[in-house]
Amino acid sequence: MADVDSTNVQIPEFVDGGNYGEVSGDMAVPGTVGGTEASTYNTLDEPIVTTIMRDLRAVGSKFWHVLYPKEKKALLKEWDLWGPLILCTFIAMMVQGHARADDHNDGGPEFAEVFVIVWVGAALVTVNTKLLGGTISFFQSVCVLGYCLMPSGIALLICRLILLFNPSNILFILRLIVTIIGFAWSGFAAMVFLGDSQPINRKALAVYPIFLFYFVISWLIISRSNV
Repeated sequence: MADVDSTNVQIPEFVDGGNYGEVSGDMAVPGTVGGTEASTYNTLDEPIVTTIMRDLRAVGSKFWHVLYPKEKKALLKEWDLWGPLILCTFIAMMVQGHARADDHNDGGPEFAEVFVIVWVGAALVTVNTKLLGGTISFFQSVCVLGYCLMPSGIALLICRLILLFNPSNILFILRLIVTIIGFAWSGFAAMVFLGDSQPINRKALAVYPIFLFYFVISWLIISRSNV
């Protein structure tokens, strides 16, 4: 069987009189993927481990940019939802309530409730941003809001470690300080990445829902008073 060039095909079409003509064209899609030309970039032949490790490095790089929010376009160039999914799952697992022996919940939220709060909250903040004239796409905004949950996630982990000790007023104040730092860090990082996408005269209207979103998450963190 003769070799077929997949990048240049000829497709027959009808022309006047019922005869066939030929339409030729290049099927290669212009653009780049990770700095590599699309015409030469192909992941079908690489090992699955290589693909997974490349994606993990990309997620880890975005986490680092959230911890050190200096490059404003770092989360907007090639957005993904893997990081937000990991953080959302982690937070939901850590703050969810636990059933006691008498089949009653200890007062904490259910896993699904936390999951819905995070994703619906991010979606509502994004819709508000778009209605105010933001220039960022829907999924780019959700990506940024999700990745910027990392400081709050770190605060949650520290608070859970603090709860391993006997509860006291001093430990509660320490948890409160850690949670406030995580809240401020998350909000600041989100504004670094999303600030330039907002109209200057409407920036305050866009900032308020963002900080409200992280405040709700922080409230869930500090309200968990048992392990």
